[in-house]
Order: sequence, then structure tokens, then C-alpha cells
Amino acid sequence: MQNKQRLKSEEYEEYKSGDIAHAPGSLASGSSSICTSIEPARHVPDIAEDVRAGLLSAPRSLPPKYFYDERGSRLFEQICTTPEYYPTRTEEKLLSHYSEEIINQVKPEEIIEFGSGNAQKTRLLFDACERSDHTCSYAPFDVCEPMLETVSEQLQSDYHWLDVKPLLGDYRAGLDHLPKTHGTRLYVFLGGTIGNFYPEEAQEFIKEIKDSMQAGDYLLLGADRVKDNHLLDAAYNDEQGITAEFNLNVLNVLNRELKADFNPENFEHQAEFNSVRNRIEMHLVCIRDHIVHMQQLDEIITFQKGESILTEVSHKFTFDGLENLLVESGLHICKHYEPENKYFSLILASCPE
Repeated sequence: MQNKQRLKSEEYEEYKSGDIAHAPGSLASGSSSICTSIEPARHVPDIAEDVRAGLLSAPRSLPPKYFYDERGSRLFEQICTTPEYYPTRTEEKLLSHYSEEIINQVKPEEIIEFGSGNAQKTRLLFDACERSDHTCSYAPFDVCEPMLETVSEQLQSDYHWLDVKPLLGDYRAGLDHLPKTHGTRLYVFLGGTIGNFYPEEAQEFIKEIKDSMQAGDYLLLGADRVKDNHLLDAAYNDEQGITAEFNLNVLNVLNRELKADFNPENFEHQAEFNSVRNRIEMHLVCIRDHIVHMQQLDEIITFQKGESILTEVSHKFTFDGLENLLVESGLHICKHYEPENKYFSLILASCPE
């Protein structure tokens, strides 16, 4: 459950005061900046374009990037603390255990992180740098400018040796214009976000990372694994109903951004593991006939009872499938870390000489 939406200015003030936590890659507007803007290499659709492409005809779908308004961000942070949602805890434990080994092997001149958010997990790498008496720079790459600025200040206060060089942009718009660096760069892509890509998109993105690398650079990738269906279904259907609220909240986003009149009470959350495609599929299912007006698009959508909107896919990987994803992109597998229960993977891969 990752990606982008827009944090309003008042929401960001709440974040700064500690009232909300940042979900991966939330979007906000900013003013003067310490950030380096990364020019997009290709067009990324906005909400109006995505709705026209995905909602006006069946099968209906929305990209998951619109989950993360203020309420969605809060709900996501609550999801991460539910007993059923294992990915965040499992990945943090892996990083805590192996971060020093990773730093000692890579000895990065720079760490660059895609969808850096609040950099909570990345701090484990910085802690490992301190234990190893290693210094480097950090380039968090995100679309949230105020977030980047605040996190940069916090990190440089907490790690006086760390040179933070925030990059403002959307990594899904391409990596052609990333700044060049001297020395070894460690690319970091955590949180299982690679699972939100469709398979061909995931392959293209890893290949794009590889093409931006120099020989001797590394990628640290976190990915969720295929496991018992009941565990996966439970992770996306928590008993408290927080994931259901999170899913339904996207209708409020559409109402606000497009002046629509979705009634969330006419929909219910559904998330199931598709064992053929090895992915969780999250839907909003219409439970009664419903007509929706979208003033900003001058469109009307008629939903029939039982019709659904696909709001997210989250692909799960096998051990071999995950390694193949990297190898087929031209990377060399250095280490594949997994817990005893094999719930999650951290892979360290290098760009060959």
C-alpha cells in the first residue's frame, strides 16, 4: 500500500507538529527549497487523466497513488501497526540485523532512496554507518517538498556527518536526469513498493535503475514474498477494519479533487489473494446501484450492484522470481536476506563491471 497523493498545507503543519505520520511518497506543494528538482523524462498522468482512463468504462480501476491524503496517510500508519500487517515489522528487523553488513560491503559514497518518505527505515543504514565509522551522503527522492526539507533538517541534526541532498520529483517519471555522482552509489527501494508495479512495469523500472547505475553501484530492494493465503488475506483485511477505511477513503479524495458525489456507504472493501497471479487485489465493490456525477470532468458514471473498482494490486514474489527480476535486468545478486519464516526479502544486487 504505497504511493502518492497531495498533502494540503494544513496537513503538512500537522505532520510537522507530530499529529500525522508520513505514508510512502505523499505529495504536497512547497515554496523556496533546498531541494534539487529532477526533470521528468516522461509524462505522468494526473488524477483527471487517471480517472478518465480507469473509471469511465469497465473493468474500472484507479492507481493507488490517490490513497494518501491526510486521512489516508493516518490510516496507513495505523495499518502498519496492526497485528496482521507483517511487512513493515519484518523489513525493519531485516534491516536492523543486516544493515552493518550491507554498509561494510558497499561502502557507499552516496545512498539514494526512491519514495523516501520520512526515511525511518533508512536511519538503520545511517546507524550502521556510524558503527562502521563510515560517512556518506544521502539523496532522498520524493515528490513531497516540505517533507524533504523537514526530513533533511532532522537527519542532518541527528547525523552531523551526513550530507543530505534532497531530490524533488516523481521517480516513476524516469531517472534520466538524476545527478551524477563520484564513487559508489547505493540505490534503495524499500517497503515492498515494487509489488505495486505490474510485472512488466517492475521489470522496466529495475532495468531503468540498472541503466542509471555505474559499474560497482548497488541496489537494495525490499519485496514481499508469496506465503500462506490466509496470512496475506488477513494482512489486507485487519479485524479493526482500518484497511477497509483506507480503501474507502479514496472515494473522498475523488469527491474533493473532482467535485464528485461518490457515497462511500454504497461501496465495501474487498481484498483477496489471486494465487494465479501471486498478488493481492484490492477492490471497492458497489453494494447497490449508484450514479456518480463528477462536475470537474463533466462526466456521469453509473455503477451497477456488484460492479467493482480495482484500487491496488500488491504482487508477492517467490525467492527465484525476485532474483530473476534483478538478474534479467542485468544486475548481479550479492546477498538475499530473508527471515526464518521467509515472509519478506531484502536483496543486495550490484551493477557488474
